[in-house]
Amino acid sequence: MSHLLDGAAYSRRADQRVVGRTRFVATGAQTRGDLGVFEVTLPPGGGGPGPHLHRTFSESFHVLEGRLRVLDGSTWNTAGPGDFVYVPRSGVHGFAALEDEGCRFLILFTPGAPREGYFEGMAALHAGGRTPTTEEVDELAARHDQLNLRN
Repeated sequence: MSHLLDGAAYSRRADQRVVGRTRFVATGAQTRGDLGVFEVTLPPGGGGPGPHLHRTFSESFHVLEGRLRVLDGSTWNTAGPGDFVYVPRSGVHGFAALEDEGCRFLILFTPGAPREGYFEGMAALHAGGRTPTTEEVDELAARHDQLNLRN
């Protein structure tokens, strides 16, 4: 039987980076590329990206507080505290908080794609209250295996 020489990886809250509304709980770099876990807090009516997909990783959501609207293909569903939503690779999805309540949830990426670059890029594009162009957002997304879908 063989074993890895190095042991468990720890990500201490005090060392976790926060960018905008996202805390990088565990990155792919910390987990040998196995997974990534981010905690996101959305204000009432706050949203993530609209309909989109990822070709090289799955994305799952675990709601901690409040309720999260999740697009599953063409249907919006609401997930509440303790609910878990799995989106397979190439599954069309999106997410947003309800208009009247915020929410806090975990996003799990498998394998551990380096998604922090996307979240950092989005924060930079919105810095100072700036509204980025659709082209800027789509170009950033494409660099991070995210295909934004437009009507």
